[in-house]
Amino acid sequence: MTFKPTTELTHLFEAQRDTLDRYFRKRTAHAWDAQDLVQELYLRLLRADRHNPDAIRNPEAYLFTIAANLIREHAAMRQRTPVGGEELEDVLEKLATPCEAAAQVDRAVRRQRLGELIQRLPSKCRAVLVMHYRDELGYREIGERLAISPNMVKKYIMKGLAACRTGMARYD
Repeated sequence: MTFKPTTELTHLFEAQRDTLDRYFRKRTAHAWDAQDLVQELYLRLLRADRHNPDAIRNPEAYLFTIAANLIREHAAMRQRTPVGGEELEDVLEKLATPCEAAAQVDRAVRRQRLGELIQRLPSKCRAVLVMHYRDELGYREIGERLAISPNMVKKYIMKGLAACRTGMARYD
């Protein structure tokens, strides 16, 4: 079989796109990260093809090797740049508003559902979210009030937001 790099790599990518999307979604926290990684994979595939097209002996294995490397790079980047308070507020706002124009769920209904989800959280987790978002307290201040470390405050916020995101996904 003669391997025509660009066209065959493009066809292979298109054939595996859904599989790659699922692969990235399982390994990232957000759908938008998965979409970005799929696009980055395609760009790297084309870039590698341009530089040395004859070096790719097994295109499918090469495709998934790039995917695995992207996941490792993504995880390393997330560790180097921890999520800050501003990004968390953006996430909460996105949870409370429709994600796309086609969404039929009204903002008030989503807010009510989000409130119900927050009420179901463990008391400390709920208290941390309220102090951080309603009272606009920093991690250190919340930690002092609840006698926990700022790192635990961050963990409670992440746990609460993850529970809200999962619960809200069921309504979409």
